[in-house]
Amino acid sequence: DFTEMMRALGYPRLISMENFHTPNFMLVSEVLLWLVKRYEPQTDIPPDVETEQDRVFFIKAVAQFMATKAHIKLNTKKLYQADGYAVKELLKVTSVLYGAMNTKGVERADVSEEDSSKFKFDLGSKIADLKAARQLASEITSKGASLYDLLGKEVELREARTESIARPLEINEAEKMMKIAIDCVLEQVQKTKDMLNNVALDEANLEAKIEKRKLELERSQKRLQTLQSVRPAFMDEYEKIEEQLQKQYSSYLEKFRNLTYMEQLLDDHRRTEQEMFEEAANMLRLMQNRLKEEEQHLLKSGNNDDSDVEIQEDEGSDSEVEDRQIMKQRTTAETLLQG
Repeated sequence: DFTEMMRALGYPRLISMENFHTPNFMLVSEVLLWLVKRYEPQTDIPPDVETEQDRVFFIKAVAQFMATKAHIKLNTKKLYQADGYAVKELLKVTSVLYGAMNTKGVERADVSEEDSSKFKFDLGSKIADLKAARQLASEITSKGASLYDLLGKEVELREARTESIARPLEINEAEKMMKIAIDCVLEQVQKTKDMLNNVALDEANLEAKIEKRKLELERSQKRLQTLQSVRPAFMDEYEKIEEQLQKQYSSYLEKFRNLTYMEQLLDDHRRTEQEMFEEAANMLRLMQNRLKEEEQHLLKSGNNDDSDVEIQEDEGSDSEVEDRQIMKQRTTAETLLQG
């Protein structure tokens, strides 16, 4: 919006928002000075922004001017940053000028008598009159000050005027003064004639240059048309190479798509293998714990039995069977661990 408003207001340079990604005080000061001149052409704000003190003074002067003349409050810190935050402050001034430029009086067909009695005006059409009125007011003040100074000197001038009126007029001196004045007027007339002759010569030279440029433009246009009509010799080869490049690009896309799909499948396969391995490890861990518990239980039962010899023999036979079962379970666990 800021760039479009500045372009509509007639700013001579092109502004992009990329100019404000980093602090750019020179551009901000130039835009501020241009906006102030656009609002009040006769303002006297120093454009020096070389040192830090000059920049601070410039920002303060602009903010004070906008606050007193346009009733717009600007944030001096954001303006001094000269980055994207400064654009928001500049947008306050540009929006006022843009709105004043685009304001138009709206005429209605059905207007009541009360509405017709109200004072209506078009601000956009009165800006030029307002500037002219301000200029006339400044001229009136300056002329009034000079008139006041001259009236203060009236006492001295009155005596000199009465003396010059009372002095008798000499014809010879009057003739000399008239001749001098006539010679001065003739010199001025001759100078103006010489200037007019020079203007005519310059006009003739410019016309000759314009004709020459027109001829060159016509020749360049004809040459451009001939070049556009002629087909280059390498155009056929270029089109063939472009078709081959399109085919290569399509094959590259297909291979790249297949490669990504195969990589995804490989990742899924590795993930499933890892999960199976973790499940097998958990099962083996559970079997080992179970075997250890059974061994401890058998050892406790063997130590606590103090019965007769026959019973011991029977239990010995039972313990042998149990030992065989434990050995089998150990062999199966070892085979699983090896696998």
